[in-house]
Amino acid sequence: MFAQREETRIVMKHILDNPVWAALISENYKLSLGNDTARYFKSDVSTFAGVKEFTETNFKMLYDFIPFETPVPIFTDQKLVTAGPWKIITKVDSYQMLYTEHVEEKTKDTEIVKLNEHHVPEMMALTKLTNPGPFLPRTIDFGNYEGILNEGKLVAMAGQRLHSGDFVEISAVCTHPDHLGKGYARQLILNQIRNIQSRKETAYLHVRLDNERAVKIYEKMGFQIRKNIFIYILSKS
Repeated sequence: MFAQREETRIVMKHILDNPVWAALISENYKLSLGNDTARYFKSDVSTFAGVKEFTETNFKMLYDFIPFETPVPIFTDQKLVTAGPWKIITKVDSYQMLYTEHVEEKTKDTEIVKLNEHHVPEMMALTKLTNPGPFLPRTIDFGNYEGILNEGKLVAMAGQRLHSGDFVEISAVCTHPDHLGKGYARQLILNQIRNIQSRKETAYLHVRLDNERAVKIYEKMGFQIRKNIFIYILSKS
């Protein structure tokens, strides 16, 4: 008789299960520092960091690499019990949402302008006011930030942040409180999707679980929930 073979099931991880790490080692590589096990973005670009695998050794390596004391967000589909020498300050439960439909053709809406370094002070002021997530002096280096101006002033914006292989994250979506209800965010998001799809890539985004209004808006636009992603904020002290 032949000995019965024990089958080994290999579970393949999706590139977006560890989205920051995927970006750090692929399309956003030039904006990062570290090695093939632990990497982080330059401190004036983003506070995000990532490790290839969530082990104590890798977290210790990341701890030793990062020269700044600013809290560091880590994105994962796993529930962390420990992060090595890091202190876990908080956990943000989020949805990761994909846009897999073909985006509608652009209609004659409000003019959308390409943002550049001259707009950075206004971009930082707008994100500080609306708090869509961390935005630093060189965050614009991720590229493809666009906005809507009113009387020459920036009142709404959206951009692309994590570029993980063929997946591109839409981020920094925000509108000045005085200009809400005009559909600016929708126009900017759809235009970002058009740009992404023109390169044969897939748009995605992250949104907090408790932001039910935003989740419903994104679903109505055509985004679909892929899975839960946990954002752990780590600190050295």
